[in-house]
Amino acid sequence: MTELARQAASGMDAGEPAGGQQALDHLVALLDLEKLEENFFRGVSPAHSPVRVFGGQVAGQALVAAGRTVPEDRGVHSLHAYFIRGGDPSVPIVYEVDRIRDGRSFTTRRVIAIQHGKAIFSLSASFQKDERGIEHADAMPDVPPPDSLPTLAERVGDFPHLSTMRTRPRPIDLRYVNDPPWLTRETGERPARNQVWMRADGVLPDQRLLHVCVLTYASDMTLLDSPLARHGVYWELDKVLGASLDHALWFHRPFRADEWFLYDTETPSASGARGLATGRFFAADGTLIATVVQEGLLRVLD
Repeated sequence: MTELARQAASGMDAGEPAGGQQALDHLVALLDLEKLEENFFRGVSPAHSPVRVFGGQVAGQALVAAGRTVPEDRGVHSLHAYFIRGGDPSVPIVYEVDRIRDGRSFTTRRVIAIQHGKAIFSLSASFQKDERGIEHADAMPDVPPPDSLPTLAERVGDFPHLSTMRTRPRPIDLRYVNDPPWLTRETGERPARNQVWMRADGVLPDQRLLHVCVLTYASDMTLLDSPLARHGVYWELDKVLGASLDHALWFHRPFRADEWFLYDTETPSASGARGLATGRFFAADGTLIATVVQEGLLRVLD
């Protein structure tokens, strides 16, 4: 692993501040994969990781691996991924890149994440040279500005079972627009929509791929809040077994992940112990920057 990644794996633990530039620097280091040989890269997980590797981490690292085999003048416009097995945070992850196609306008890559000799995650990503064309986009919902909203730590408040949400290093600053699901669980509200302001909690380098990978990391956060909130349950307060199953992202316009963006999510369906969530990312000026769809395993036990 790289020296930066080694420091991130050993230093990003619960004894450090929950947010800020230091936590963000650790995330950037985790995304700095070690190149083993042509088309093979290696990444690590932070020391504080729970039982499984966070899905946004493996997706972000896989996109880094793909992007490092693509010319810099081509930006990623979409990715489609499957979470195959739970990742083991105690051992490195090897990313194998398959150079599917290098066309005149588009480049396609497939990435397999491997641990213990088995695939744990697969990703296909498409990159495109910048082009002009027709333009339209949905408008951003009318929401209060992020600086007027409580921090995540303030939202957690007096919920002792959620104390890890206050202390776990969090490189992404989150501000819930609506009441978060652990509060609506108590009030009896059953919202189908969830809105959260997000941004990288510090300053990122001016690297186009890095900003996209940080947004990819963040896109796996709070997305399944929508189906859970609709049924009045939440991860650490109820017997909920869950995991991301698949994940798709489309990147529409340039953005900076260290500036505020709104994550507007909703749930059209839940069935068969699976919940579907869709989301849209808007920059603070109202620009639609990305769209996401995810299906997750959601087993609610009695």
